[in-house]
Amino acid sequence: MINIKPTIKAALDAVSTNVNDSYPAGWATFPVIQYIEEDNSTWEKTDNTEQKAYIRYKIDIWNKASTSAAALAVDNAIAGLGFVRTLSVDTPDPSGLKHKVMRYEAVIDVNDMYVYNP
Repeated sequence: MINIKPTIKAALDAVSTNVNDSYPAGWATFPVIQYIEEDNSTWEKTDNTEQKAYIRYKIDIWNKASTSAAALAVDNAIAGLGFVRTLSVDTPDPSGLKHKVMRYEAVIDVNDMYVYNP
């Protein structure tokens, strides 16, 4: 298992000052971005040792107006790490805020952190 949360957080911090790895507590600064590691599982194992890990992240963006600019910036940041976007969808939000859900995935070599596309 590998921990790439600090890498994901750093990439998202370049996009917004309100980035959270749990449901956001503060709604004063927009866009609000939440990232969640949805999967971190063994992709390849040899000699009883994990060699590659499958990683999937879900990123939620909320904004008072359009989420398009933030979504483009998020996509640029996360795709720049080698991840592939597998979902980008506008989601109705009862709060009246604009809400976009995005998913990214990659297979990462746990020894040298080389990123593969699944």
